Amino acid sequence: MGERSAPWIPACVAFAAYVTISVSRFQRVYSASWDLGIFEQVVRHYAHFESPVSDIKGEGFNILGDHFSPILATLAPLYRLFPSPVTLLVAQAALIALSVVPLTRAAMETLGKVPGVAVGFSYAISWGIQSAVDFDFHEICFALPLLAFVLRALLRQRWRAAALWSLPLVLVKEDLGVTVAAIGLYIFLFGSKKIGVALAAFGSAGFAFVTFLFIPAMNKGGKYAYWDKLDGGSHLDLHALSDFFLEGTLVKITTLVMLLWITGLVALRSPVSLLLLPTLGWRFLSREKNYWGMDWHYDAILMPILFAALINGLFLLKGSRRTWLRKYAACTVPAVLAISLTVSGQFPFRTLTQPETYRTSDLARSAEKVVPLIPYGSTVETSGGILSHLTGRSRVFWVGGTGKITPEFIVVDLAGWNPAPDGNFIGYAHDAHPEATYTVVFQDRHYVVLRRSPLR
Repeated sequence: MGERSAPWIPACVAFAAYVTISVSRFQRVYSASWDLGIFEQVVRHYAHFESPVSDIKGEGFNILGDHFSPILATLAPLYRLFPSPVTLLVAQAALIALSVVPLTRAAMETLGKVPGVAVGFSYAISWGIQSAVDFDFHEICFALPLLAFVLRALLRQRWRAAALWSLPLVLVKEDLGVTVAAIGLYIFLFGSKKIGVALAAFGSAGFAFVTFLFIPAMNKGGKYAYWDKLDGGSHLDLHALSDFFLEGTLVKITTLVMLLWITGLVALRSPVSLLLLPTLGWRFLSREKNYWGMDWHYDAILMPILFAALINGLFLLKGSRRTWLRKYAACTVPAVLAISLTVSGQFPFRTLTQPETYRTSDLARSAEKVVPLIPYGSTVETSGGILSHLTGRSRVFWVGGTGKITPEFIVVDLAGWNPAPDGNFIGYAHDAHPEATYTVVFQDRHYVVLRRSPLR
């Protein structure tokens, strides 16, 4: 295993694991949310040179009025060749696996080949990364390799390279403009004043422009909707700051402890850990409880920063005058790898050892009967995991979000959506769309399919 090829070993292993987890989950119709369907609709429109509309978010909803993620357009050529949600899942696996390479190289340069590869594996299987893979698809996957290259450049004190790798982050998601500004501040404090000021100004201006001007201009409501998730609306007040201590304290502290624990607390020794603050700030100041914990994809963006801080922290500890700190640094890498392996048993990697992961689920067998009933180009109202199996062939709406459209089909996911306590699906369809008449064309213990009768 040569120096150049060594970082690709954990990256390739990670890619295989990520693809297996996400694709098998999709094939078993166990998608975690509606996001995969949303992003397929967006990328499909990009692939056909159309506005990035997602009808799942609402009839004719332009996704740029929700989040600023134009980087998704880079998937359009690949999707045009392979038009499937699986394309997005494989692309995400590749992007996340790519982020392993620069971090492993940085660790090898600082700690040596074997410890460096061990750090790379630890990052690849960290619970924040696993949660992102488990989430089906999210635009944040683009940020991980970019951040990894930024952080390696910072550790090597290559300030210009770090700044250049930072620039595309503003195209991934609007909040990353603040992270870019924080990277600029880091460069200002520890490296080039000129580059640091310019990058901080660029990140701040990008964030302000997108959230105060661009997204409101693209949003039908004329505003950036996510300000409402911060206590106090579009400004932060003392009451909002106090919520960190008063609301969800246990969950937030648990998240913080877990984040630091996976690095053996060594990340605290490095100033690189300051780059965690922008993301932790908006998450913990929000009233949205899903932002606080470890369940979704929100910690993925923190993983490259934490492991870069670990690498830098170990370098600093090895030069410490305190003998016990040098000894602690010497045993940290095996401990970090052991922690990541242990935590893997509680997160999606555990499914790799479960036989059912590789079997066709009963839900999938049912979905295989439903999907052919929906003609290409038709309009469908649905929910649940089957949603992303229909977006590539139909115009799909989330239940209750069809707007002025009367859908040709309603697909009821009985596991996640019970429209009537007594199972009166025809009655539900009439209440939701009184101008149309529907008949049941398929029903089993998982799905009910209703078709609109021809208009007279």
